[in-house]
Amino acid sequence: MRRAGRAAALLVVGAVLAVLGAGTAQAAGYRYWSFWEGSGTGWTYATQGPSLVRPDDGAVQGFRFSVSEDSQDSAKPRHSPGFAKICADTPAEDGTKRVALVIDPGTAADAPAGETPPALRTACAQVAPDASTAEALASVAKPLRYSSDALLCAISGYPDSGCGEQVSGNGHEAPAASASASPADSAADGSGDSGGSGGGPSAGVLVGVGAVLLLGIAAVVQARRRRG
Repeated sequence: MRRAGRAAALLVVGAVLAVLGAGTAQAAGYRYWSFWEGSGTGWTYATQGPSLVRPDDGAVQGFRFSVSEDSQDSAKPRHSPGFAKICADTPAEDGTKRVALVIDPGTAADAPAGETPPALRTACAQVAPDASTAEALASVAKPLRYSSDALLCAISGYPDSGCGEQVSGNGHEAPAASASASPADSAADGSGDSGGSGGGPSAGVLVGVGAVLLLGIAAVVQARRRRG
């Protein structure tokens, strides 16, 4: 009977872990344009939004469209930040600065339903010395689209609609999307923090765990009664 009780307890633990694992696998993410700053041969997730950053002459700035849970797992631009190559055909001029831009619309897997991402491209923006990254981007990648709270939604018209919408773990748009909770907020206000779910279990998953626990407890009690 003791073995029966132990087996029931192990069944409970295994079932709980399985349910929690399923909740993690279906963790929601957000579809958005992330903002990056080039550093040597790599990329660093920007700590401020493009409207706040005022890059120096010779800087490289990157944008990548993808689905991610937060800044920690956000996809980087798929092009090395090489200023010399990107701006090779744009000579320096007095009273201006050159900012190299990498614009990566991402893959078909991250694209909204019915849309095809355009090809990755680079551009060399020649702008005023005090221009922000957002202004540099606007000079070479119109039309840009912003949300009412200044969140960057589209570059060169891609995507056609949507803005930092929440998507389910299988890449489809979640029914209760909330752009205000998106990690894409960093592209507007520079916070870099994620106000989303963080990939934790949902209320439905927790209810499922509770049901499994009740069934497991009942099994243990029944085993003890049989022993008595």
